[in-house]
Amino acid sequence: MNLYLSKPGVMSCAGTNIDELWNSVTSGTQQGIKKVTACTGEDFFAARISDSVLQPSGARYDMKVVRIENQALNQIAADVELVKQKYGADRIAVCVGSCDNGTEFSVAAHRNYFSEGEFPADYNLEIQGADYASTMVAEKFGLKGPVNTFSTACSSSAGAIIKGAELILADLADAAVVGGIDIASDTTLVGFGALEAVSSEITNPLSKNRHGITLGDGAAFFVLTKEDLSTMSSSGLTRESVRLLGWGESSDAYHMTSPDPSGAGAEKAIRRAIERAGIQISDVGYINLHGTGTKLNDSMESKAVAAIFGENTVPVSSTKAVTGHTLGAAAALEAAICWKALVENKGKNRDNRTLPLQVWDGVKDDELPSLNIVDKNNFGQADSIAVESAELKVCLSNSFAFGGANACLALGI
Repeated sequence: MNLYLSKPGVMSCAGTNIDELWNSVTSGTQQGIKKVTACTGEDFFAARISDSVLQPSGARYDMKVVRIENQALNQIAADVELVKQKYGADRIAVCVGSCDNGTEFSVAAHRNYFSEGEFPADYNLEIQGADYASTMVAEKFGLKGPVNTFSTACSSSAGAIIKGAELILADLADAAVVGGIDIASDTTLVGFGALEAVSSEITNPLSKNRHGITLGDGAAFFVLTKEDLSTMSSSGLTRESVRLLGWGESSDAYHMTSPDPSGAGAEKAIRRAIERAGIQISDVGYINLHGTGTKLNDSMESKAVAAIFGENTVPVSSTKAVTGHTLGAAAALEAAICWKALVENKGKNRDNRTLPLQVWDGVKDDELPSLNIVDKNNFGQADSIAVESAELKVCLSNSFAFGGANACLALGI
């Protein structure tokens, strides 16, 4: 069965829709990343979405994370209604990846509790429930199918997309709203700071000088269907879909936070995605790396990619130096970038294609395998894999999370 991803709804500091985001990642602008001061007085670089662009959501709990989620969902509302009319509300599933549980409300409420001895009148424990990110979607669109939230750190929304596909393949749903949402709240910034994982500068992935991650707000959602939306529409609107070709998952079971330094788990996830997609290694024209800028992640991911594709072959880049690391939303946001790469490069050959740039200092780490990094000096045109067609037809999106929860998505046209 073919599976299709609709045009994504997107919110990030690098763009409030997919076109703005694409312009940012292909030009390498970092204007959305700014230094902020957390509640502890610590300063961090963070890719936060400005409150000035957010509108009230109308949801039961109207907080920043929900406003971001709602505005991304508004961008796919017409497609949700299309599949709802075709299949019925009870046949549309919801699968959302998120690690935030209403921290901006819950932290304030607990401060009130500790100072006043009681929670504010408008506080409800449901705000802290992991399920609200997906429940909100079902309530917004009146969907009655299975509703699931996934919290596997950085691979959360990849797991959500995969589960949506599995629900359709199992005939438990005919379509699914899939994606992810997370914010770089003070709780998140301070927590990652305590792990010494946050870079004192904007993240510098794969560089010898890398020092860690830059956290960010983000949301990305798709309508996942078993039929191409472009063939379903009777309204005269032009709809574009990209195929979800396959996926791969693995678990390192190596350490609570650190990945297996060998890259074996990441390699397994990538190979499984390629195998399930029914494609050849030489079909892959671009890989969006997980590329967090941490010592261990960049090392093991480079090893995994080189083990499969060889050194200096398939074009790769990490876009986190533009979007920030959006945690539970990262996989969906980067899948959206891959979606746009496929659409924008349709019919183009290798000489005139456009790929997302990696913003970094260009100082290679000699301890890492050499990858074909797309940056301002190299547009990924020199890959040595003998592909049958120069047209970009397959993109991979890597997501490798705490505890070795690895996922890879294969998208294609």
